[in-house]
Amino acid sequence: MNKIPNMLDADLQGKIVLVRMDHNVVKKGKIKDPMRIDATIPTLLHIYKKGGLPILMSHVGRPYDKSSGKITISELESVEPIVEFLAQKLELKGLIPACRAQDSYGISDLSPLADALNSLRSGECDFLYLPNTRWFKGEEGGGENSDRFAKALADYADVYINDAFGSWQAHASTYNITKYLPSYAGLLMQKELRNLDKIFTPQRPMLAIVAGSKLDTKIGALTALIELADHLILGGVIYNAYLSAKYGFKISGVSAEDVELAQKFMTDSKENLDKIVELPFIVQCDSMQERTEDNWDIFDIHDMGDWAETDEIGFVLDVAPESFEVPEVIETFRNASSIFVNAVMGYSALFPEGSLAMYKLIDSNPLALKLYGGGDTIQDFRHYLPSIFAEAQNDPRYYFFTGGGAILSAIQSRSPFGIKPVQALIKEK
Repeated sequence: MNKIPNMLDADLQGKIVLVRMDHNVVKKGKIKDPMRIDATIPTLLHIYKKGGLPILMSHVGRPYDKSSGKITISELESVEPIVEFLAQKLELKGLIPACRAQDSYGISDLSPLADALNSLRSGECDFLYLPNTRWFKGEEGGGENSDRFAKALADYADVYINDAFGSWQAHASTYNITKYLPSYAGLLMQKELRNLDKIFTPQRPMLAIVAGSKLDTKIGALTALIELADHLILGGVIYNAYLSAKYGFKISGVSAEDVELAQKFMTDSKENLDKIVELPFIVQCDSMQERTEDNWDIFDIHDMGDWAETDEIGFVLDVAPESFEVPEVIETFRNASSIFVNAVMGYSALFPEGSLAMYKLIDSNPLALKLYGGGDTIQDFRHYLPSIFAEAQNDPRYYFFTGGGAILSAIQSRSPFGIKPVQALIKEK
């Protein structure tokens, strides 16, 4: 980890420290899961320990319209619940600078930061927390506006720390800012990168499990991951597209584009396709709106006959738990020394059983290093198997990443240092 500048090596005494965190946990004005906030607290405490005065910032939601450049500012995507959570948990007083937007293109006036900094220096508050970074003009979109926003931020700080592993895109507050301030990686960022490296230099054999609803955003990572792993298991729409491409199945909700991408993945990975461990039992349902006693069934992909090639078989909404009782599948899980999981097996709102069976089978291997990435993956694990999840949080053989997209982006780049904000830290060093 000596390639990346460490915040512990920075002189923070009396300095204003601008800290980018990934606290994107607010849904409709309430904190859905504080895990990402809790993970950044050691960085905040070390800033205090080293005498720094912190300005925290994070994005919340997606208020930026790429087509028009306009930004929707809503209290439902405010950072206020985050500030209240930190204040209560740490018994510290936070202050949100009164920055306001002058038009529909976001906040461009940062001058209220000056008065807020006076309150921070005088001890009237313990930390500042900027409004949602995506409310500021230039945070997204790139170009001169992003540089202008980054430079304006830098005028109010002495040091920059990036602790937002999950915010992997090159935005002003994660990327451009490193041009204007001495920049360092926070403690969480370094911890995430150390564990990410275990995917690139794994204890073997390594089993990778990836699922999702958008194949177009994951095909690059899949192509790289099938080279890295010893075994690969697919789930969700990704698996449905793979089944359609390989067996000719017509599955509701799987687009022609998804099938073409799956065919491309199979062509590009033809030398490694034997690494894919197929899950033979799938759940077909007539509806994505409800689950009744008689609107779903379980099929074996090897016994579906010619009808599946000519008739649409409905929505495939899960991998059936029976798939995780197949001897070959059990052996793959039990023999793995590393397991990387970025997967919810199906549409868990209606059919969580496949994911639950998978989590239990993973847990049955006590020796494997288990690396979990992706918010839905971790939230489903926590929600449906709370006792196992609670034990896993204190088990050194488990690690829960704070960002699934960041992991896949790094895998696609074939380096733990591949995400652009991390490259910016290294470059500016």
